[in-house]
Amino acid sequence: MKTGYLLISGAGTLPMEASTIRHRPAYLLPLLVAAQFAGTSLWFAPNAVLLNLQPFHPGVTTFLPTMTTAVQLGFVLGTLCYSWFSVADRYSPVRVFMLSALLAALTNAGVLLSYQWLPGLFMTRMAVGFFLAGVYPVGMKICSDWYEAGLGKALGYLVGALVLGTAFPHLIRALSVQLDWRYVILATSALAVAGGLVVGLLVADGPFRRKAGRLNPAMLGEVFRVPDFRRYAFGYFGHMFEIYTFWAFVPLLLFTYTRLTGTGLDVPLWSFVIIAVGALGCVSLGELSQRWGSHRTAWLALLISAICCGLVLGMALLPVVVLVGYLIVWGMSAAGDSPQFSALVAQHAPVDYRATAITIVTSIGFFITIPSLYLTQWLFGLFGHQALVVLVLGGIFGLRAMRHRKVAPRV
Repeated sequence: MKTGYLLISGAGTLPMEASTIRHRPAYLLPLLVAAQFAGTSLWFAPNAVLLNLQPFHPGVTTFLPTMTTAVQLGFVLGTLCYSWFSVADRYSPVRVFMLSALLAALTNAGVLLSYQWLPGLFMTRMAVGFFLAGVYPVGMKICSDWYEAGLGKALGYLVGALVLGTAFPHLIRALSVQLDWRYVILATSALAVAGGLVVGLLVADGPFRRKAGRLNPAMLGEVFRVPDFRRYAFGYFGHMFEIYTFWAFVPLLLFTYTRLTGTGLDVPLWSFVIIAVGALGCVSLGELSQRWGSHRTAWLALLISAICCGLVLGMALLPVVVLVGYLIVWGMSAAGDSPQFSALVAQHAPVDYRATAITIVTSIGFFITIPSLYLTQWLFGLFGHQALVVLVLGGIFGLRAMRHRKVAPRV
């Protein structure tokens, strides 16, 4: 990798990467991780209080996928908008992150006004997803602007924060079971405000940032002509077919297991654990990628999660301890490959339009979650929890896309 050189008065020349590491604040990654966690806590906030919201819409049999799809669809539209105008390439990413987090928090609080009217609730959640397009991929952009070497490890921590934020509403619900469900909505909005302000006030744009000189929508198609970029983007798409549907159905899987076996499980608490453990998967695999490389690490995690998808067929036969262990492995592997795919996509994207490339791949990936959610919901009505075996298709697709590659440097 060419690092370039930076002239330091009185010290000759130093490699740019070495100088950047020396001057990179020690608190940078922890701040980004905390802010990413806070902002993405908005993602599944209504899912954590689904049983409280469902009675207001008794005629809607697809309430779970509809509420999840609202955020996913908004995120797709948001990422298309952000990428079409190359917002985080043309303007300061930290400012984009801060403003987006504040607007996402505001629209999330709108659930308190719209929860009894399904179209209003859907539009409110879609607006949350739209503004999260300026939080998740832009957070990765900020990270990649500070880290060229070790990007897979850095993104492991950053995406781990997203996973933890996604799970956090379930923990709030588990700890506040006697409190009104509105506290979950208010708490997640407050967290997002704090996260946006942390980045906007305490984080600077990175030294590897390349500001786009002009709007270039043609880059949306050009990036997919790069073979390695396309290969890793397709691997990411296979991962996305599985991950959000798995997360959305974790509470239903646990509820179904308790009903079939008569085992008493705290569904909100264990939903949090199974989703949140994906953060550990992101971090541990991020560390592993320093030795194995991101390609090999992502491939292994995708293979394990695909195997877990197949094992769901016998879930009801497992003792409760084995079940929890199995779902924890699934949660770790299903999320753990995400930062490695993001690092590989970022590495092989055109430098001047890195944010645009990351964002359009993210947009397509999240669009894929919508048919996955509805397909699984339809099959769930026919076959119960065994319907989730369909998610193995994502793993098969991603593994096939990655089977041939050129030797790439570790990230």
